[in-house]
Amino acid sequence: MTDQEAADALVELQSLKAQVAELEARLARHADDQHVGQDRGSSSTAVWLANQTRTTRAAAHAIVKLGKQLHAHPYTRAALAAGVIGRDQARVILRWVDTLPDETNAEQKTKAEQHLLDLAAEHDATALDRLGRRLWEVIDPDGADAHEAEILDRQEQAALRATYLRIWDDGHGKTHYQGVMPTLEGAAFTKIVLATMAAKHQNAVKGSGTGPEEMGQAFSELIMRYPKDKLPKTGGLNATLLVTIPEDALLGRLEQAGTILDTGDRISAALARQLACEAGILPVVLNGKSEILDLGREQRLHSQAQRIAITLRQHGQCATEGCDRTTGLHAHHLIEWAKGGRTDLANAIGLCHWHHMRAHDTTYDMTRDASGSVSFHRRQ
Repeated sequence: MTDQEAADALVELQSLKAQVAELEARLARHADDQHVGQDRGSSSTAVWLANQTRTTRAAAHAIVKLGKQLHAHPYTRAALAAGVIGRDQARVILRWVDTLPDETNAEQKTKAEQHLLDLAAEHDATALDRLGRRLWEVIDPDGADAHEAEILDRQEQAALRATYLRIWDDGHGKTHYQGVMPTLEGAAFTKIVLATMAAKHQNAVKGSGTGPEEMGQAFSELIMRYPKDKLPKTGGLNATLLVTIPEDALLGRLEQAGTILDTGDRISAALARQLACEAGILPVVLNGKSEILDLGREQRLHSQAQRIAITLRQHGQCATEGCDRTTGLHAHHLIEWAKGGRTDLANAIGLCHWHHMRAHDTTYDMTRDASGSVSFHRRQ
C-alpha cells in the first residue's frame, strides 16, 4: 500500500465509522422502542446492551440517546448516514439545536440545524461547539449578542460550581492532582505554563519539547519559583516549605537520606541542597546558626522564627491529641501573656484555628500530657 493509498483508506474509514455509528444508533432506538432486554430482566435496553457487549452503561445509554435525537432531526441523521459528518459533530449539532427555546418554530430550528451542518464541513466537533454559541445569529440576528451573553453567563456560573482541586501523595515519591477550573483561569494558567516552558527557557534547562511531560515539568518549576513574598499567610507564616537538614548533609560532608519537610514527607539530601541553592525554600539547619527564639516578656506575639520552631517541633500538626490538621497553626501561650506568661518556646504550642478557639473558650478545660499534646474537656 502506497502512502497515498494509506491516506485515502484512513479518510474512507472515518466516513465508514460515521455510517456505522448512524446504523448502530438507529437500531438502538428501534430496540428501545421494542423494549429489547426487558424480557431478560434488564431495566432498560441500554443496560441490556451494556451487559451483552461489555461496554459501559454510560456508553450504551449514549448510543440509545443518539438514536432518539437523530430520529427527531432527519437532516443530521442523513448527513451521518452518508458519512459526511462524524458522530462527535452530530452530537454537537443535536445538542445546540435541542437547547433552542420552546418558542423557536420548526422553520427556525431547521435553519439552525442546516447552518451547523454547513459549518461541520470545515470545523471539527470542538470548533463546531464554540460556533454553536452564535447560533442565534441565524434565527435572531438582532438578539444574538444578548442570547450569547446569557449562554456564557450560565456556563460561567456552572464552571464556578464545578471548580475543584484534589491533591494526593501516593507514598512513592509522586504527588497527583486533578481538578477543574473556569475557562478564564484555565486560559491564564495555560499561558503561564506555556511561558515557563517557552523554547528559549526550556532548551536551556530541560531540552526541547511541548508534550505532557514538558508541561508537567514546567508546572512543577512554576510552583517552586513562585515568589514566596507573594504567598498568603496562615498562622503568621507564609506558605513557605520548610526543609530540615543536618549541617553536614547540607554542606555535603555526609550523604544522609530522609531530609524532612515540615509536611512530614522526606526528600533526598541531594535535592535539599539543590533547593537551598536554587529555590525560595527556608532551610532549617540543625546545629547551625539560628535566631533568638526566646523573647521573654518584652514581646507578646511570637516571631516568625518561633512559629517555624513550633511547626517543626510538632511535625507540622496541631498539638491537640487526635487532631491531624496541618495548615494555619496558631502559636498559643500555654500561660496567657496577660497572666504573666512568657513569649518563648517553653510556653508555646501550635494549635489549629478550631482548637485555638477552644483554648480561649471558658466552657472548656485544656490539659497537657508529658508528650506535649493537649486535650480539651467541656467543664461540668
